[in-house]
Parts: sequence; structure tokens; C-alpha cells
Amino acid sequence: MAFRPLHDRVVVRRLDSEEKTKGGIIIPDTAKEKPQEGEIVAVGPGGRDESGKVQPLDVKVGDRVLFGKWSGTEVKIDGQDLLIMKESDIMGVIEAKATAKAA
Repeated sequence: MAFRPLHDRVVVRRLDSEEKTKGGIIIPDTAKEKPQEGEIVAVGPGGRDESGKVQPLDVKVGDRVLFGKWSGTEVKIDGQDLLIMKESDIMGVIEAKATAKAA
């Protein structure tokens, strides 16, 4: 991708939501809500504090994140539907579960 967000903005690709309910009912596209989970595609350098120093972002490319339903601005870049939002619009990072238990 040839797009670099500025300041404390990030570019997020929405992750697809489930197409079926737990009971097996298929949800048509018109009834689906937009997912509030996504993957970070690009990050800006960070915001500036009061002294002018750049504060790096807490998220990085590849992080899976949760964000508000109405967060960000929808854009189309290189044929992909993406969201541009401020880091403060992100509610949290989804951590990968540990697969092995300690013995």
C-alpha cells in the first residue's frame, strides 16, 4: 500500500463477521452489522506532546483491534475498503491466546 497516515492516525481493515448465527441461521448482507474488529494496516509516526516530542503509538501493523461502531472515516485505497481513525478511537488490542500451558 502506498498510503502513510499522519500523526496519531492508523489505517484499519475490517475483519469479516460471521455469516451464520450459532444456531446455523445464515445472515444476509443487508442485515449484517459492520464488524467492530479489524487489523492495523498502517500507522502514523505518532502525536506530539506539549514540548514537541513525538510520542510513538501503542499499536503496530498487524495488531487485531476493537474500535467503536461509528469510529473512523471509510476510504477505498488500492481497491480495498479501509478505515482511517485516530489511535484514541481504538478501544483495545486483541492478544493472541497462548497455545501451550506451562508444565
